[in-house]
Amino acid sequence: MTSKKKLCALLLGLVLATGFLVAQVQPGPPDPTTMAQHQVKFLTTVLSLTSVQQQQALTIFSNAASSEFGTHDSMKTAHETLAAAVKNNDGAGITQAATTIGNLMAQSVATHAKASAAFYQILTPDQQTKFNQLEDHGPGFAVGFGPGFGMTVHHMGPGPDEHD
Repeated sequence: MTSKKKLCALLLGLVLATGFLVAQVQPGPPDPTTMAQHQVKFLTTVLSLTSVQQQQALTIFSNAASSEFGTHDSMKTAHETLAAAVKNNDGAGITQAATTIGNLMAQSVATHAKASAAFYQILTPDQQTKFNQLEDHGPGFAVGFGPGFGMTVHHMGPGPDEHD
């Protein structure tokens, strides 16, 4: 093999290896619309949402997810501030950072609860009953109810028609 062919083979190998490495890089978190689309797709499967309900739900959950994205950066900063205050034994800083985190958590809980309430209102009575029963569905589903927390459904694993 000539040195020119060896160089071409080496370059080709580097290009392929780089391609494989780039393909393995973990993507960032999904954008709010993508997150909402996944949630609506799951809820459509479980609750048989109509196309009108799907569009309404997409709007509701996209708006909530967009709001959460804004809160995420503030929460990260507040946690960094708290960590610095702890390292400096700054009692006032700890209290201030904890208060900020608490306020941001309250905003997040309110956002989720308002989205859940708006979604629940677009459901038919039969769908509401089915939605309420998701909690008893078993592994793969978690429905959160509680004072001040609203109602949320999270797909936690394979659903009734999804198997690994």
